[in-house]
Amino acid sequence: QVQLVESGGGSVQAGGSLRLSCVASGYTVRIVRMGWFRQAPGKEREGVAVITTGGGSTYYADSVKGRFTISQDNAKNTLNLQMNSLKPEDTAMYYCALGPPYGFNWKSLGAYNYWGQGTQVTVSS
Repeated sequence: QVQLVESGGGSVQAGGSLRLSCVASGYTVRIVRMGWFRQAPGKEREGVAVITTGGGSTYYADSVKGRFTISQDNAKNTLNLQMNSLKPEDTAMYYCALGPPYGFNWKSLGAYNYWGQGTQVTVSS
């Protein structure tokens, strides 16, 4: 049973930083695609960043390029998202997702088979 558990959310002021982590367990495939999504109240869930494990590519939403960095720690089966220069519009529930490294566009919810429960990020102005 694949499990994804996020942590690291919280409340910060605009311009601050947070680091989200997602511990993954229960999967045996070496190469997977892991991503971060977010969903603000009243809005659709949107892709933030993705990485293909095993040294693959990374992609970012235009709204976070240059501010967010996605990374993986293979030894700890952990996916991280370093978020700098946070803005009030970054406020959302952030979700970790895992899926095969092929198929749908990385921003598509259908590209992922497993989702975490989410961690809340609140940025005040």
